Amino acid sequence: MSGTVIEDETLKKALIIGAAGFVGNYLINHLALDKGMEVYATKLAHESLENENAKVTDLNILDKQEIVDVLFKIRPDYIFHLAAQSSVGVAWKNPSLTIDVNIKGSVNVMDAIRELYYKPRVLLIGSGEEYGHIKPGETPINEENNLRPGNIYAATKACQNMIGSIYAKAYDMDLMLVRAFNHIGPNQLPMFVVADFCKQVVEIEKGLREPVMYVGNLKAMRDFSDVRDVVRAYALLIEKGEKGETYNVGSGHAVAIQDILDLILSKSTATIKVEVDPAKIRPVDVPIIEADTTKINKATGWKTEIPLEQTIEETLNYWRSKINE
Repeated sequence: MSGTVIEDETLKKALIIGAAGFVGNYLINHLALDKGMEVYATKLAHESLENENAKVTDLNILDKQEIVDVLFKIRPDYIFHLAAQSSVGVAWKNPSLTIDVNIKGSVNVMDAIRELYYKPRVLLIGSGEEYGHIKPGETPINEENNLRPGNIYAATKACQNMIGSIYAKAYDMDLMLVRAFNHIGPNQLPMFVVADFCKQVVEIEKGLREPVMYVGNLKAMRDFSDVRDVVRAYALLIEKGEKGETYNVGSGHAVAIQDILDLILSKSTATIKVEVDPAKIRPVDVPIIEADTTKINKATGWKTEIPLEQTIEETLNYWRSKINE
């Protein structure tokens, strides 16, 4: 055992908190395979996470002592805080859960890190939704723009960002913050728009449902990036980001949900009718969200590389392989 520790001491240790979600496996693989790091990952007890590139442990971020125990055991160089209730739809239905996980949980993580005898580099993951109601002339939106959150999820992430900025300055923590815009790709849950559309199309192709797609607001414009580009950004920021600073992570180009749908339908083998489902319309929806990515590009050289069309094609093929006729 001691031999293994000596061998691993030359490697940077990365801890991903909340790795059972969509981004977790992609980040594990990127850090382990592309960056050569020793990766640790946490999940909730009821979640499943199987990845040979990470050592996985259970962790509930609402229990601060659990976080302290994990940190002292692993002693990570880098900490990626991914754990969140990240669905806008769920946030409308369950605000108190969203507040507990996204604000109280994040404060527990930061407090636990503060108790360490050394200063790991920390990346707190927020959302482009924090900007909320964007005024004419503010697009593409930069990190200095006023935050006007338009939903419960966005408000909790804006709060996490403000608290994180204060911790970085007040406690001299080596902590960077991200506002990640919409990221998509294979293996995303269908509570998110692109995965939802692709899953519906494949079910229609396979004759599992009538040839009608049910959609929400198609006029909204969002900034979509491939999840593999996004995890590259996270890794670069934890290496090169400046403490206390917030960075947008996005493509820098907003696309209408209608155009996304048209692209998905153009790649389908079925003839499909589209109908609006009132249940999919959010109580408040922001018309356009588009990132100004100048800051992250200057700090790290990062920009998106994977075209939207490729991501959609691969997401469709993921559902085609997952859904059996």
